[in-house]
Amino acid sequence: MELSDLRIFRAVVDEGGITRAAEKLLRVQSSVTTRIKQLEEDLGTPLFLRQGKKLHLTPAGHTLMDYAVRLQALADEARNAVQDPQPKGLFRLGAMESTAAVRLPVPLTEYYRRFPDVELQLRTGNPTQLATAILAGEIDVALVAEPIAEGKFDHVTAFEEDLVLVAKKDHPPIEKTQQLPPTIIAFEQGCPHRKRLEAWYEQRGDMPKDTIELSSYHAMLGCVVVGMGVALIPESVLDTFPENHLLSRHRPPPGLNRAATLLIWRKGAASSKIDALIGVLAG
Repeated sequence: MELSDLRIFRAVVDEGGITRAAEKLLRVQSSVTTRIKQLEEDLGTPLFLRQGKKLHLTPAGHTLMDYAVRLQALADEARNAVQDPQPKGLFRLGAMESTAAVRLPVPLTEYYRRFPDVELQLRTGNPTQLATAILAGEIDVALVAEPIAEGKFDHVTAFEEDLVLVAKKDHPPIEKTQQLPPTIIAFEQGCPHRKRLEAWYEQRGDMPKDTIELSSYHAMLGCVVVGMGVALIPESVLDTFPENHLLSRHRPPPGLNRAATLLIWRKGAASSKIDALIGVLAG
């Protein structure tokens, strides 16, 4: 059963017969008759009672008419949504936890203000998880730290983050010591900031003896305050931590001290909603 079958069926009902329906649809009568018979065969039930030249809907025909009206309306709505350049409808956004907490409240508020017909949904995860979700069709765009798979995604730079290694307040300057702290506190594998921190250790010819995995930056910072380890985080996150005066900041070497946050989407799948978000993020 195709939408074209339902359009022909509705025309026959609305026009009261095959002849007028054919005239309205600019088709020959035999074509309309054939399509109605094929529709009845496909559904396995008659849709019309034929009394002379008049057609009357059967109970099954009345049921199908209700669905035909709704399905055509939905098809028209979908066509208008696709062709209308004004953003509207569901928009599924993914972001890293730090980005969602620190960077997104202001631009998403502005997005809602400018485009009230868009329904935003937010999902957090690490870059690998979010990229996989885009390719699986579970989200539309994501804010992730570089690098990304260039062949699979289109992207723009959304933010530039300064990274800082945080330790307890009385920790000696890490930049000037050869040995890095033995314990790091980080997100699970796949976190780009964890990769940068591990790369710093590797540059020093060292590796962390222990890694504490947590799912929240503020939980990490709480552990750093009491001396459980060190963490590499965006400085913008540290500035939101109420007890940041109990921490010391240490600068990673060039190449590991900054990270770009990219807005990515499936290659070739741009939309008015994505363009609108790019505009809002650009200020």
